[in-house]
Amino acid sequence: MAGVLVMGAGSVGCFIGGLTQLAGVPVHFVGRPRVLGALRKQGLRLTDMDGLDRRIPALDLRLHDEPPAGLKPDLVLLCVKSGATAEAATALGLTLPQGTPVVSLQNGIGNATLARAAVPQLHWHAGMVPFNIAELAPGHYHRGTGGALAAEAAAGDAALAAWKTALGRVGMGLALHADLAPVQWGKLLLNLNNPVNALSGRPLRDELLERGYRRVLAALQQEALDLLDAAQRPVAQLTPLPPRRLLVLLRLPTPLFRLAAARMLRVDAQARSSMADDLAHGRPTEIDALCGEVVRLAHSLHRSAPLNARMQALVEAWPRRRRAYSPTELLQALGLA
Repeated sequence: MAGVLVMGAGSVGCFIGGLTQLAGVPVHFVGRPRVLGALRKQGLRLTDMDGLDRRIPALDLRLHDEPPAGLKPDLVLLCVKSGATAEAATALGLTLPQGTPVVSLQNGIGNATLARAAVPQLHWHAGMVPFNIAELAPGHYHRGTGGALAAEAAAGDAALAAWKTALGRVGMGLALHADLAPVQWGKLLLNLNNPVNALSGRPLRDELLERGYRRVLAALQQEALDLLDAAQRPVAQLTPLPPRRLLVLLRLPTPLFRLAAARMLRVDAQARSSMADDLAHGRPTEIDALCGEVVRLAHSLHRSAPLNARMQALVEAWPRRRRAYSPTELLQALGLA
């Protein structure tokens, strides 16, 4: 590949863009001053739960405050927060040649559709990042869970095929799908743990070992699954268990859960949700792209999603509370106690 542009050099953009550069592909990173300043000073360090520990020196990083004029990348990775999708798409549309392929590696369901409506001259692809990435220190990004990337691609899509080959050189999988929507909904169900983890104030593994938090997650997922069934929307299985059977697992007493969910608990001690980082640093969250998406699905069916609506309200109210919820407090806040 001649080059890749990362639009949104945050945790996802830095980690996946960094892997792409380690695979021998020139990568340009567009980000905010806080992240770019750290990269200019520290360089980029990538680590993961499987022992990866690679560094890219600052002098080898191509860093930009905005998409550089005249750049003609083979592929763009859109990694901004969901709320910034339209703005970022517009900036890309003013800079990139017509037909440039862009993959949305964002949480939620509708980002590629929104970007396509705003800038139809670019070639938009939905994408999915299954794993958790935490910023452990300025310029240091750590993958704490597993899984392969996924993207929507038609047969013969040369840019995505080339990116898949490149990622394979550094041990990262990329699955290409003609229809990514079932995968996106499957990922959204799992991402409903993001607000639970964020409000718990605990590392991901510790949170999952508390039955009260798992009961909250199971209730959020069941509400979403019931709506997806009503809408006749298929959901991909992204864990060893189908989504409905996962609900049973989550509700088990913790000693049984610990035994039955060994693979799910293969999470290192440093893993936490990106939403936890956002709350800790006072940044806007992507709660509207997660629980809000479930609420919008309910409205499209003339139904309600009270649990996901309440969870969204709790996250949005965090700046006034700024104190973690115990399992009992969170169950009570959602009316599940």
